[in-house]
Amino acid sequence: MNLFLSSPRVGMRPLSGKAAGLLAIHAIVFAAVYFFAFFTRYDFTFDWKWFAVYAATVGGLVVLKSIVFYCLGLCHVSWRRVAFGDLLNLLWGATLSMLVLAAIDGLFLTSGRFGGVRHVPRGVILLDWATTILVIGGIRAVWRSIHEELRPLFSRRPARTALIVGANQAGELLARNLMAASRDPHLIVGFLDDDPSLHHTRFSGIEVLGSVEQAGVEVARRRIDDVLMQSGTVTGRAFRRLLADCSAAGATVKVMPGIDELLGVTAEDRTHMRLRPVAIEDVLRREPVRLDDSAVAGLVAGRTVLVTGAGGSIGSEICRQVLRFHPRRILLVDHSENGLFAMEQELSRLEQRPPLEFLVADVTDEERMEGIMATWRPDVVFHAAAHKHVPLMEGNPAEAIKNNCLGTRLLARLADQHGTGTFISISTDKAVHPTSVMGCSKLIAERYVQALSKESATKFIVVRFGNVLGSNGSVVPTFQEQIRRGGPVTVTHPEIERYFMLIPEAAQLVLQAAAMGDGGEIFVLDMGESVKIVDLARDLIALSGFSEDDVEIVYTGLRPGEKLSEELYFDDERRTGTPHPKVFCALHRPTDLGAVEGLLEALREVLDEPADVIRQRLHELVPEYGPRRSGLSLS
Repeated sequence: MNLFLSSPRVGMRPLSGKAAGLLAIHAIVFAAVYFFAFFTRYDFTFDWKWFAVYAATVGGLVVLKSIVFYCLGLCHVSWRRVAFGDLLNLLWGATLSMLVLAAIDGLFLTSGRFGGVRHVPRGVILLDWATTILVIGGIRAVWRSIHEELRPLFSRRPARTALIVGANQAGELLARNLMAASRDPHLIVGFLDDDPSLHHTRFSGIEVLGSVEQAGVEVARRRIDDVLMQSGTVTGRAFRRLLADCSAAGATVKVMPGIDELLGVTAEDRTHMRLRPVAIEDVLRREPVRLDDSAVAGLVAGRTVLVTGAGGSIGSEICRQVLRFHPRRILLVDHSENGLFAMEQELSRLEQRPPLEFLVADVTDEERMEGIMATWRPDVVFHAAAHKHVPLMEGNPAEAIKNNCLGTRLLARLADQHGTGTFISISTDKAVHPTSVMGCSKLIAERYVQALSKESATKFIVVRFGNVLGSNGSVVPTFQEQIRRGGPVTVTHPEIERYFMLIPEAAQLVLQAAAMGDGGEIFVLDMGESVKIVDLARDLIALSGFSEDDVEIVYTGLRPGEKLSEELYFDDERRTGTPHPKVFCALHRPTDLGAVEGLLEALREVLDEPADVIRQRLHELVPEYGPRRSGLSLS
């Protein structure tokens, strides 16, 4: 049954020169196989009686099988890329040819209606079927084997020896592609995999030598040039250890882009993507996110979605992820025309996309935001717009309060007034026990959204997480630019550490949390283990091909508002699980809307005052705000 369900689609295909050549080769094979079937059926003895039947029917058989194979596309298969599915199609084609031949023989030849020719023996028909499968399948398999395994041995360019991490489909695909590559051919010595049941077995004819931890030993023992893997195969910690072991043993680690990296890449670009050097994203790699697609689709499919900060790192990635779930319309709102223009250029290249509205707007502009909400009446709002640079906001506290606090209040109110179904506010780990104006402003925004959720039909949800790797103005691009200039790389403190996650991962988990929320929750994303910034700097220096002797690391001291380490939960918040393993809920104390409104109005009154006055007022109004925790004065 499965064979018939998976059979190739029947239909005429254009007869190219290559297809015509393959068709001619198949015709010759069909005639030879048919002769061999008669010869075998009659005990390998030649007799003019059976040869007469062969001669009278071979032409019709060749035409019949050629038509069947051509219509099933079996003359269009690339023999250098023949796979198991192609062998199944061969079985289907041979079986269909056998059934048609048997039917013709029974209806016409046996009855004598076809010039009195005697019928073809049933044994010959069965032998022809089996031999066709064996001969054509064998030719294709041998051709692929020659192309992949023998040709590199006689190539003018010396093949590099390689180990592949991951004895799975991705690893097999990588091995086959590299062995067949005309450029930079590789001789695959073996696989490494952490599944003990696979050790010392063979996968696609290549031995699984041992676990990933044995990479350094195997590299040294077998004189391996390259250790190859697909992006995302192992976690960041395991990758860091693998990189160190292989480098010490003299091998280079290279990475094939993973599926998450290929999403959104054009077909032309994807064709030219090959093995690349290790990037910092690989060193910090976390396990891939698995979304409940049906839940996320239920949130955004067929709905109007508004994203603020749509030109920024998180906002733009939320837009890309939302596109996968077929919204009715996406409203991209940002105060930065440059960021919005870049998104317009990117998304306009997509062949299939919903209507997109690129709206330059300031979330603190009441008249402008009222017009947008009244005109489009979005069903879902992702509020990612924020001032986020900690030291910069220390010197400009009024702007942090205007944008992060008052802007959030305005947008949340408008969502409530215009019947928005779900409002998701993006928060930060810096809001927990804040030592900075930026963190304190995000804490106030969290509390306002939580308080409003108790009095609104709109589902208000907060999603809190740490730093995203490679976001605009973050530490990684800064370090890369410093390395490009020859150093020094500046780190504020040898013990400072932060949580990191990849931008796509953060955006995906924001969607997952939004789909799970009933309103009033603070969802906290699983950030894994914190990373020392100095280790991040050292990794980037090494990945750039330098040592610390070439590029110096200089410690500059903590900047205003900075902490040595961030936290994800307040002391009085209780962490609970959710149906998704990477999303947690922070159970928090109730917040009174009137109290938060009063706090915001008190802050509004001092926005025109000097920065130290505003910070002092924040300290008086928000007990959790404690700049002195990091040894910094209020001024």
